[in-house]
Amino acid sequence: MRAFAEAATGGARLIGVDLGTKTIGLALSDVQRRIASPLETIRRVKFTPDAERLRDLCRQHQVGGLVFGLPLNMDGSAGPRVQSTRAFVRNLKPILDLPVLFQDERLSTAVVTRALIEADTSRAKRAQLVDKLAAAYILQGALDRMQDLSGDVLTD
Repeated sequence: MRAFAEAATGGARLIGVDLGTKTIGLALSDVQRRIASPLETIRRVKFTPDAERLRDLCRQHQVGGLVFGLPLNMDGSAGPRVQSTRAFVRNLKPILDLPVLFQDERLSTAVVTRALIEADTSRAKRAQLVDKLAAAYILQGALDRMQDLSGDVLTD
C-alpha cells in the first residue's frame, strides 16, 4: 500500500475499478485522495476498446494510479475471477502504464445493493448504478487505508 501511494503520481487522482464479466464500474478520487465518487459504467465489448476507454478516462481526469477490486472468495482464496482480474491488469500495462493496487472487494456489490434497496431504488436504477457504486466502495476502502498509513486522519 505504501509503495503504491508513493508510486502513484502525487496530486493526481486515482480511479477505482470494479471489473465484471459484462461491465466495468469506475470511480474517481478527488485530488487529495480522500473521497471516492462514482464515475461511470463501461459496458464490456472486447479487451482493446475497454482498455482504450479506461486509458482515455485516465488521461481526461489526470489519473496517477488504479485501484482494482480483487474478487477473492469468502475464505480469502483466489479463484478464477481473481486470475481473470490479474490477467486484465497484465494486458492493460502496455496500454496504460500506471501503478496498480489490488483491493479486497469481497461483499462490495452486496453492500451497495443492500444500500440501494434500503433507499427504495428501483431494480432498473440499481442495475444502472451498482457497478460504479461498487467501484466507489472499493476505491474508498483503499483511500481510507492510505490515510491511516499516512497518519493523516481527519479529526473534528
